[in-house]
Amino acid sequence: MAEETPGRTGPLHGVVVADFSRILAGPYATMLLADLGAEVIKVEGPGGDDTRTWMPPVRDDVSTYYLGINRNKRSIALDLKDPDDLAVAHKLAARADVLIENFKPGGLRRFALDYDTVAAGNPRVVYASISGFGTGAGAAYPGYDLMVQAISGLMSLTGDPDGPPYRAGISVFDVMAGLHASIGILAALHHRHDSGRGQHVEVNLLSSALSGLVNHSSGYVAGGVVPFRMGNAHPSLFPYEPLPVADGELIVIAGNDGQFRRLCQVLDLPELVDDPRFTRNQDRTANREELRPLLVERLRRRTRDEWFTDLMAAGVPCAPINTIDGGVALAERLGLDPVVTVGEGAAAVPGIRHPITLSDTPARYGTPPPALDEHGEEIRAWLTGS
Repeated sequence: MAEETPGRTGPLHGVVVADFSRILAGPYATMLLADLGAEVIKVEGPGGDDTRTWMPPVRDDVSTYYLGINRNKRSIALDLKDPDDLAVAHKLAARADVLIENFKPGGLRRFALDYDTVAAGNPRVVYASISGFGTGAGAAYPGYDLMVQAISGLMSLTGDPDGPPYRAGISVFDVMAGLHASIGILAALHHRHDSGRGQHVEVNLLSSALSGLVNHSSGYVAGGVVPFRMGNAHPSLFPYEPLPVADGELIVIAGNDGQFRRLCQVLDLPELVDDPRFTRNQDRTANREELRPLLVERLRRRTRDEWFTDLMAAGVPCAPINTIDGGVALAERLGLDPVVTVGEGAAAVPGIRHPITLSDTPARYGTPPPALDEHGEEIRAWLTGS
């Protein structure tokens, strides 16, 4: 496991983030910023972030869901309905470089913590709002990832052609919206560096979803094609799916004609290369039902590990279908050091490495996810100057 390099600070060192977000999209965004050196102050209600109770699984009676997205932060519990706590929240908003929230649109206005009010007293603030469906007609809709997977069309693309639609195995649009929020915050900070002014960054899950559907949403808006689920098949490429081998299945990909040629060489099927049914990708895609059994007949003769070794050596993309432990193990074998130690001593917890590598200012893994209000007293003292 990799350790933090002592004495190093990240590229966002000195940036104070007031994190009024909950659950996943906002906390994921602020964890990425915290890893890069930002001082993130996690503001929680008296009952704490909901993900503290989302279990199992757990580690030392703490939800691993919460642990996975809240490292490098400090926690303060504030009841915004309490005048004294609300005053602390106002002081924090006035000191923050960045404020991020995912209340329902307009939900913080009654506490005078909305963008217009905060920016009036802190014109340099970058204020990021994450919602489910924007601030217009969809403002009242709750922003649950599963709703967005359904409404956006993703679930219509996931599952067997003759079976029911399925959600993705993770809250993919929460994660995507968190990434978009962090990009927007960094862009706004750069603009502030030049202009001296902050601005309002708005992200919503549905817009993130439609952007993230990439070729499928483009196929509809630019080509008038409404796609539907094809199991593990790809609408525009073949092969690009799991194919049976001697001991299970192996993902096999021929993303271009050269890869298909090399695939045929490894499978000892040279005659397929010049077969007019399979010469170009569009030919292979149109004639996939004829090509698939020809490939499968050879693939069934050997195991997935044997094919993985030989196909990858030949430059043919392929992959075993692992469980999570297998994915982590492969990353370790490849030297990616996926597991990091967050914190020190008995309080340390393992976590997944920040996905961005910076040569001069690497990510930090200084403190484990905080207990509820763990830093409340010191944050209050800092805000009052005592």
